[in-house]
Amino acid sequence: MLELKHIHKFYNPGTINEMCLFSDFSLSVQKGDFVSIIGSNGSGKTSLLNIICGSIPVDDGQVFMNGKDITNEKEYKRYRHIGRVFQNPALGTCPSMTILENMSIADNKAGSFNLRRGTDKKRIDYYRELLSQLDLGLENKLYTKVGSLSGGQRQAMALLMSTMTPVEFLILDEHTAALDPKTADLIMELTDKIVREKHLTTIMVTHNLRYAVEYGSRLLMMHQGGTVLDVSGKEKENVRIEDLLEQFNQISIECGN
Repeated sequence: MLELKHIHKFYNPGTINEMCLFSDFSLSVQKGDFVSIIGSNGSGKTSLLNIICGSIPVDDGQVFMNGKDITNEKEYKRYRHIGRVFQNPALGTCPSMTILENMSIADNKAGSFNLRRGTDKKRIDYYRELLSQLDLGLENKLYTKVGSLSGGQRQAMALLMSTMTPVEFLILDEHTAALDPKTADLIMELTDKIVREKHLTTIMVTHNLRYAVEYGSRLLMMHQGGTVLDVSGKEKENVRIEDLLEQFNQISIECGN
């Protein structure tokens, strides 16, 4: 379970550009939830993910993970329980290293490398087996530099690597936005498969309304640091893309656009 309680977050405090993004914001995500988050630019979507992961601090409020207060816990410690995939495929992999080396690093997440060899040869067959599930032929390219792969191949690897160790939470930050439509669909299918098989509590920020409607058990729409729509279960199943577009248009009108 993930909880944000009474979060306050200011940007550029004490300056003429001071902005309050979150004011007494609270959110509770139950174990096993797959939450899709949509909203206009500047609504607080990515900042929310950064607060959960510890990438940015809060000015007030608390963050709880499975009942434990992690508000002041370092980012690297949170990643022992969190897998994260970014919009840019380059952020989830190391381009100058081979597929095998990338897999080895992900396999040792939260562990200690010390002075041992970076790659455990006994794990190579296991890596091949994992990669074969992607159906992209990467299991036959273990010694290929990741930088030479396509964006979709790298993003598929990033998704796989983020969940190689036993994480409980998966954070997806517009992880299909940089991909062509066909590849994006493949990555979403892979995402859904991994989430279901590993029973991960997942939060996905997306600008793709179709993905927000088709995937996940809960849908949030954010605006100006708050939630203007929060549906789950049967209510979410009945949401249409047209309904979301209508709400976006209403918000735009209210903002004077």
